[in-house]
Amino acid sequence: MIYITGDTHADFIKFSTGRFPIQKGMTKDDYVIICGDFGGIWSYEKESAQEKYWLDWLNNKNFTTLFVDGNHENFTRLYNYPVENWHNGKIHKIRESIYHLMRGEIFNIDNKKFFAFGGAKSHDIQDGILNMDEEEKIYTYRKVGAFFRVRNYSWWDLELPTKEEMQNGLDNLEKSNYKVDYIISHCAPTNIQDLLDKEVYKKDYLTDYLQEIYEKCDFKKWYFGHYHNNKKINSKFILLYEDIVPLEF
Repeated sequence: MIYITGDTHADFIKFSTGRFPIQKGMTKDDYVIICGDFGGIWSYEKESAQEKYWLDWLNNKNFTTLFVDGNHENFTRLYNYPVENWHNGKIHKIRESIYHLMRGEIFNIDNKKFFAFGGAKSHDIQDGILNMDEEEKIYTYRKVGAFFRVRNYSWWDLELPTKEEMQNGLDNLEKSNYKVDYIISHCAPTNIQDLLDKEVYKKDYLTDYLQEIYEKCDFKKWYFGHYHNNKKINSKFILLYEDIVPLEF
């Protein structure tokens, strides 16, 4: 069994047995895929006690958790987890059964090909604080919270991909003749994003990159998060947030 859901932001309670009862019949060979903004790796310097509790809690579930990154991750820490090969692609191993699907990788899961590409541009960054020293940034963030995000403390440049990650994706798709079964991302291709709210969500080089993949690639379904809604955009694109849905065939 494979299930897909949207942003969690470290709030994993939707995976409790009361909210997700089907997990009682699942095993570690079954998967839940999170479409970005996992949020379970967020503390500034190291794993906090609360973070450890919830990662261990999630790791002890019957299923295996997979996620692409979003724009609300601590990328400094995330990218320092061990890199391993898993199901023909590269992952960061967070726990024995929690894996970050690295950008541009193709995974063979239950004889289906999944192309993973996380990341998105944040829309709640105040650039005026970028010249603050580290102590001042952290003090300011703690005073005003999520409405005032701080570089390398509550947002990271790696929320958007590097040239190497983008090329890695294209290289892997080319090896696969631009044919996969499913695409998992955080944000959407530009033309799909425009259908959601063109005034709020502006295109950027990542949405344009995903648009290029959309136009080149043969795929069955594309699942994404980021926009905090549950909506079937068309026959191929599915936006997820709270819902946990079975993979469509």
